[in-house]
Amino acid sequence: MSEKNNHAYWQANLRLMLVLLVIWFSVSFLAGIIFVDFLNQFRLYGYKLGFWFSQQGAIYFFVLLIFVYSWRMNALDKKFGVDEE
Repeated sequence: MSEKNNHAYWQANLRLMLVLLVIWFSVSFLAGIIFVDFLNQFRLYGYKLGFWFSQQGAIYFFVLLIFVYSWRMNALDKKFGVDEE
């Protein structure tokens, strides 16, 4: 892998991680703590939405983000020719 491709690969990797971390922060901190009173106006499966994000939603989103990261990194590895296949 050339130096230019190596740099592009890591830039794409860091960009992906930054996007996923912003989503994780938004769901866990903003939705679960900061905007909980506003979100409690709405209901999800009978529970107040702010409460749901605080107790379960953040965990579900975190697990989902793990799968998204794995899927996108496999695609990124194939794009730059560093996959394991």
